[in-house]
Amino acid sequence: MFWKRKGKKKGTGEAEEASAVAIDESADEKEAAEEEAGSDAETAEKAGKADADGGEKEKPAEEKSADAEDEDSEGAEDTDSDEKEPEKKAAADEEAADEDDSDEETEKKSEKETEDDSSDTDTDSDTEAGSESEGADADAAEDDEDEESEDDEDESDDKPAAKKKREIEPEEPGIDEPDDDGVQRVRTAGTLEVDGEEYKVVNNTWVVKADDEGVIVIDPAHDAEAIMEAVGDREVYLVACTNGYNTHIGAAVKVAERDEAPIALHRRELRPWRKVHGAEHPPEIEIEAGGSFSAGDLEIDVLGLPGTSSGSVGYYISQLGAVFSGDTLLAGELGTVGDGYIDYTRQLHSVGEVLMSLPPDTRVLPDRGPETTVEEESGNFDSWV
Repeated sequence: MFWKRKGKKKGTGEAEEASAVAIDESADEKEAAEEEAGSDAETAEKAGKADADGGEKEKPAEEKSADAEDEDSEGAEDTDSDEKEPEKKAAADEEAADEDDSDEETEKKSEKETEDDSSDTDTDSDTEAGSESEGADADAAEDDEDEESEDDEDESDDKPAAKKKREIEPEEPGIDEPDDDGVQRVRTAGTLEVDGEEYKVVNNTWVVKADDEGVIVIDPAHDAEAIMEAVGDREVYLVACTNGYNTHIGAAVKVAERDEAPIALHRRELRPWRKVHGAEHPPEIEIEAGGSFSAGDLEIDVLGLPGTSSGSVGYYISQLGAVFSGDTLLAGELGTVGDGYIDYTRQLHSVGEVLMSLPPDTRVLPDRGPETTVEEESGNFDSWV
């Protein structure tokens, strides 16, 4: 719009001209204002449209700006992080070290607790093991005692009646009455010496009626007076010894002396004989296994029974149905010398091959203990093998 200052009126024409000019100018101004208004509206519409388009276009720009700001921020943060990373690393190392120390302490404490628990467990285990061991030892001891008791009972059950009786009623010195066959047992006490050791013993001496006038004496042991008491007024026809131990020959010389009776002994038993009686009183009859001799009405067979000694023999009298076995075979057991056997195998063979071959009802009259029979001892033989 143009604005023009009005001048002073000089006349009408000039005024009209000025008025016309003013009207024209006013119209022009009005037209110009309308045009300008239209132009402004157009511009505003375009501007609004542009603003709408610009808003859409500006949004990515804002996002770009925001991304830029984020990148700047991240860059700043990275920069700060880079700057602070050594400090963080140091702090992390310190924290890790502290954790390691804590872990080590915890681990040590755990190990210690484990060791204590293990120690307690070991102690408890040792205690339990000790208790169990003691209990096991006690049980084992009880079992051993039970087994020994059972063994003793079994052995006791296996023993023949004669042996049981001998253990229950130990032999005492004395003189028995003669039996129906005229056989009489005399028990005398003495000492057996074996390898420098002495054993207290009670041995049998058998006085056997040979006829109405006389007797034979088998294994005169320790007490000659007791033996001669049993003989009485009868004549001693013969003194027969089963081997050379003093339990079989100790009283032989004195018993034979009164009636000057001969003494019979295996020749292999001369050495032990001399130890007891010396060389001045040798046996008059040297017997051998398989030999025989007679006395009064009796026929006597000599049976070789080596084992307790090399020259041990037995005297078998068939008329009496009796064998005098010496220390080779006792009631329920093989005979011993002292506490042991001299030659167990030979002794067992002598019993099995010689004595057990006699009639079953044969009486076995040993050098100690009660008599037995071949039949009874045959039942025990398998247990000795």
